Order: sequence, then structure tokens, then C-alpha cells
Amino acid sequence: MARFFAVRLARALLTIAMVVTFAFIVLRASGDPARAMLSPEAPAAAVEAFRRAWGLDAPLWVQFAKYLLAIVHGDLGQSMRDGRGAVTVVAERIPVTLMLTVPALVLNLLLGIPAGIYAALKRDTLSDRLVMALAVAGFTVPSFVLGLLLVLAFAVELSWFPSGGTGNLRHMVLPIVTLGLGGAAVLARFTRSAMLEVLGQPYIRTASAKGAPWHRVVTGHALPNAAIPVVTIVGFMVGNLIAGTVLVESVFSWPGLGSLLVVSVVSRDLAVVQCILLIVAAAMIVTNLAVDLLYGVLDPRLRDTSYPAGGA
Repeated sequence: MARFFAVRLARALLTIAMVVTFAFIVLRASGDPARAMLSPEAPAAAVEAFRRAWGLDAPLWVQFAKYLLAIVHGDLGQSMRDGRGAVTVVAERIPVTLMLTVPALVLNLLLGIPAGIYAALKRDTLSDRLVMALAVAGFTVPSFVLGLLLVLAFAVELSWFPSGGTGNLRHMVLPIVTLGLGGAAVLARFTRSAMLEVLGQPYIRTASAKGAPWHRVVTGHALPNAAIPVVTIVGFMVGNLIAGTVLVESVFSWPGLGSLLVVSVVSRDLAVVQCILLIVAAAMIVTNLAVDLLYGVLDPRLRDTSYPAGGA
């Protein structure tokens, strides 16, 4: 068990190191922050002074070494836009984003898992086909398209909810539904497949042949075993929710991490972008690490590091 935990932890730390390196290099290769922050008419002397002030005139490897050293000391840099610490700027937006992602995740679970179980138990019936058709539609429609359709229907035509912004619970409904429906569709399809695989196992037929009530076979044998792979997809869905907020927050003018990321990328606010990416990557890695560890508890075979893991 100790080796299992150590391997997963080492993999998580390596992934974070790769994210940090990738973000640092790509952000500096994609454009000059001095030109993005200053006006196009800014004199060359002002541009050079800006680069010196923020250490952008040093060789890339020197900038990277300083960045790594700062991270070790808990310093993620300062925002070029307002001079505050990047952590402070990002921390202000995290609760606002969680107001959408947490309810959306709950909606995913409440809709996706029951729908997948129902479709599996009604296999090859009209109900099964209808549920899967809705799941395919929810999975294939991009989140920003779904968001615009919801705005058109429920904000413009029916005037039931605001089209964007913050203020009260009514402002949260459409963004949460937009984030939740796509994930629920994926979870429904995955849950159905997991249930069908379990229902076809010999021990299910044996339990039925012994005269056990069907509802007890499903709840006592099928659901616990089908839950093992479903745990993995839930871990991945957390990452999808975080990625989805970038588009959804833009559609609904929601002032969370997604909106901040878009603005910071456009303005080349390096420290803020790097801080957001690091926090998002850490959240996804911690989630998938927890899934891996839970997998090891649920299935002892996975404690053998040579056995393929379910999580990332």
C-alpha cells in the first residue's frame, strides 16, 4: 500500500512540474507582455524599461530559474496589470467560480448516475434509446452553444432568468445548468456501460438463479461493482468542469477564474496566468490522486503498481 501511494504521489508531482514548465515557456513564446501592456505607440525606451522592471530582458533560462526559486519560497509573482500579488488576484475569483462548479458537479451526479442506471436496466427499450439520445445530444453540443440557447430560451424569450452577471440565485441557474448538463450526459453513458458490463457477469446470473430478488441483486451486487469505474469518470469530470468555466463564464459574464484567465491571457499578465494554471492543475491532480487512492481501497489489485490504474 505504501508503494502504491508513493508512486501516485510521485506521478502527481511530476505532472505539476511539467505543467509549470509548459506554461512558463508557452506564455513567453506566445507574445511580448510589454507590447500587450503598453500602448502600441509607446516609445522603445518605455518598452525596454518595462522589460527590465519585470525581468523580461534576462535570458529565458534565468527567468525560469528565478520563477522556480520563487515558487519554492511560496511566491507566485505579481500581476502586471495592478501590481498586486498573483495569488491575491486569483484567490478573489476562486469562491465565485466554486459557486458554479460545485452545484454543477452535484447536478452531474444527480442526473447522470440515475439516468445511466435506468438506461442499463431498460436495455434496448424505447426508454433506453431516449435516455441515450438525450445523453448524446448533451455530450456533443458545445457548452457555449448550449449556454447561448439557454439564454435565448429562458432569458430573452421567457424572461425567467437573467442573461448574465451576478447578484442572486437566479443569476446562477443558467450557468450551472450549462455546466451540469454536458457532464451529466457523459456520466449517464459511462454509468450505463459500467452497469451493463456488471449485469453480464456470472455472479449476477448466479445470484438471480438462487432466487434473490432482482432489486437486491441490483443494489447489493451490480451497483457496488459498477461504482468502481464510475469513480474514475467523476474524477475526470472535475477537470472538465474547471475547463468548461472558461467558456461558460464568458457567455454569462460571470466574474470567476475563467473570465480572469481570458483577460490575463489577452494582456499577457504572466504571473496571473501561471498562477491560475498551477492552481487548476493542482486541483485536477489532487482530485485524480484521490480517485487513484480510492480505487486502491475499492480494488486491492490496483495496489500493485504493475496493474493499470483507473485514474490519471
